[in-house]
Amino acid sequence: MSKKTDENPSLKKRSDEADPHELFGSSDGWVSMQIPPGVDRRTFLMRSAVIGATAVITGKIVSAQERAHRATGTPPKLSPELDVVKKEKGPVLTTLDEFYKVGPGPSSSHTIGPMRITYDFYQRCTKLPADQLAKATALKVHLYGSLSATGKGHGTERASLAGLVGKEPATVDPAFLDELRDKPDQTFPVSLGSKTVNVTLKDIVFDATEGNFPHPNTMTCKLMAGNTVLFEQEYYSVGGGFIEWKGYTPPTKNRPKYPYASMKELRQHAEQNNLSIAQVILANEMSIPGRSEEEVYAFIDKITGAMVAIVKSGLNAPDGVLPGPIKLQSKAATVFKRAQDDSFQSDRGIGTLSAYALAGSEENGRGHLVVTAPTGGSAGVMPALVYGLGEGGRKLPQEKIRQGMLAAAAIGYLCKHNATLSAAEGGCQAEIGVASAMAAALIAGAYDASPRVLENAAESALEHHLGMTCDPVAGYVQVPCIERCAFGAVKAWTAWAIASNEIESRHRVDLDATITAMAQTAKDMNSKYKETSQAGLALSVTLC
Repeated sequence: MSKKTDENPSLKKRSDEADPHELFGSSDGWVSMQIPPGVDRRTFLMRSAVIGATAVITGKIVSAQERAHRATGTPPKLSPELDVVKKEKGPVLTTLDEFYKVGPGPSSSHTIGPMRITYDFYQRCTKLPADQLAKATALKVHLYGSLSATGKGHGTERASLAGLVGKEPATVDPAFLDELRDKPDQTFPVSLGSKTVNVTLKDIVFDATEGNFPHPNTMTCKLMAGNTVLFEQEYYSVGGGFIEWKGYTPPTKNRPKYPYASMKELRQHAEQNNLSIAQVILANEMSIPGRSEEEVYAFIDKITGAMVAIVKSGLNAPDGVLPGPIKLQSKAATVFKRAQDDSFQSDRGIGTLSAYALAGSEENGRGHLVVTAPTGGSAGVMPALVYGLGEGGRKLPQEKIRQGMLAAAAIGYLCKHNATLSAAEGGCQAEIGVASAMAAALIAGAYDASPRVLENAAESALEHHLGMTCDPVAGYVQVPCIERCAFGAVKAWTAWAIASNEIESRHRVDLDATITAMAQTAKDMNSKYKETSQAGLALSVTLC
């Protein structure tokens, strides 16, 4: 689908034309906009005027349609055809290897997802008939919605190019991505059978930010023969590194041993069978994909090993400025060193845990390898607790860490199943909030807490992130993202401290209610606060 032959109108840029209702001044004269039904006229006019004035000051052209969209804060609608939407019905079928993914930061939805997408497209292209490949002249990728709006700050174009040239997300050398940033004019030959096609960063196109896309993170990949499209696929990066495509059919899975779609059902399985939450999840991890206990634990050890390595790498990184225009100074190592000298043990513990989270998140900000837990933007939270409970602090045996990781996954699964993990869909509550809830469950699981205490800890951590917006300054996952990982880790420990010391039956709010609240808040949240860098700190922080 080239721009001229695109058959999907939702992927075309919106026209500035609108039904005449109100006239608004712009840098190009007067434009007309229709006030949507049910929207307060005065509020709409005031918001639109502010948006228009901002556009004049910044010199950025904002269409009438886009101004109307921003003024109303209309949230993007998800296509009911997406599997991530369909999965809201039926039991949880997500597994560990789908959920915990290793890939380049700084965002699971903006770097790991797009890189998995272009790597998938590259593999599909290599399998095309030889006569079709013989005509190929170029590879093109078009980014839409949130991917286009904040992709440059996330390094989406670099991740997309890396996958397009055949680099796999879990094994790509971060130095390759750093070099793409430092030397953006490089050309890479891509072998497709007997045909070689050259690609550059210019082949990654930042396209329309506004439109009726199936998902806020939509992209198309094309194999071209001149101006003719030889092969094309529409993809969606749906959060947490998960990807789908047009016509996607989910893999066939076995029935879970303990089917559940809510925390209430999960807890009932545990209590009725005298099992821990971790044991219920382990049984499902074995039954759904047909794996052995040893295989499940081997994967967990691989992921926790990566988390520990990420924290250590961040702590040992030399002091310096993180990539991008913010000129943010790294501080994980400094915070860690100074925390060790604190005279109060409690302060020393908080400072140390914060440093671990900062270390993991700063590695994400550098675009280095991270683990989605559940996302790249929240990649400092879980590793901080894994390292803090293990060799970096409490020295718990790996068996306890495994139990915690299984319990944490259960919380992440439920949030994905009944709400979202995508900041482009739900704001930062869907990333840091879920990560903090998972981390609270990790601690509870590692300390053999009862199912109710584990639920209470996860609920508290998530509850106190409700409504958190995603407004990354300059589109980079640095401010406020890096420090938020530290706060998410500390809140997780606070949630565990409360849950393990209160009378568990008196906890008033259950996790299912809080996940429902997160889902509803995501729907109500103004779209400007969903990873678009159009509001909040992204506007109030001045870069110079």
